[in-house]
Amino acid sequence: MEKITKPISGYLMVLVVIALIPATAFSFINEWHLLGAILGFAFIMITPGFFTLQPNMAMVLVLFGAYKGTVKDTGFFWVNPFMTKRKISLRVKNFENKPLKVNDKIGNPVMVGTIVVWQVEDTFKASFEVEDYENFVHLQTDAAVRKMAGLYPYDDFEHQHAEVTLRSGVEEVNHSLEAEIIDRLKSAGIKVIEARISHLAYASEIASAMLQRQQATAIVAARRMIVDGAVGMVEMALEDLKIKGIIDFEESKKAAMVSNLMVVLCSDRSASPVLNVGTLNQ
Repeated sequence: MEKITKPISGYLMVLVVIALIPATAFSFINEWHLLGAILGFAFIMITPGFFTLQPNMAMVLVLFGAYKGTVKDTGFFWVNPFMTKRKISLRVKNFENKPLKVNDKIGNPVMVGTIVVWQVEDTFKASFEVEDYENFVHLQTDAAVRKMAGLYPYDDFEHQHAEVTLRSGVEEVNHSLEAEIIDRLKSAGIKVIEARISHLAYASEIASAMLQRQQATAIVAARRMIVDGAVGMVEMALEDLKIKGIIDFEESKKAAMVSNLMVVLCSDRSASPVLNVGTLNQ
């Protein structure tokens, strides 16, 4: 588990190093060789312990294989020179995963691209629980996309949007993707700020056929709407004629009128009227 540590100020140790230089020289001048050697060795050993940290950076400290803590304060510091120091960025990162070919719920191959915004939250887990936390983020995102895509169909042709799909249920799908990525990355100490789909399309081998199917579905839906509207208009016309007593149709005439109105209202071309110059019964 991450442990925050406060190292010694680097400026204080700089004064010590500066003091060692004349002391070492003075010792050798006076032929105090042992003391001079000790002071010189101390100077050499102290110097590697210095390091600096910029904002939103952290330094993980390890001494002979044992984790000793993480420094998150910014500034100039000094630690035991025998410690291994590993710098980790705490800044927010994002990457756009290139479109990945996966199968949707019904087995159709689709291309799904994602954008993930993340940052390191636990430096201990990021350093010691996984080999390479950045590569881990990429691989686990791919795995999460594959699992998420298998939960939803790309589109719902049969039930007219009764089921959540990758194309129509954007909010729910993105939430599902984000939850899956969060669950996979928490073991590496990674905080997921946002995850969403950036690209969604059928794979090239079926894109043309699916486009034709979408177009056919749209045409059928439009025709259904036109027919429903035409039936309502015919009912309304007949009812108004009956209530106002403008004309009283025989069943055969009513059927002919309904037929003509339906043809006019449902046709995809403008109607060409034929005028009857005789009597109504002709």
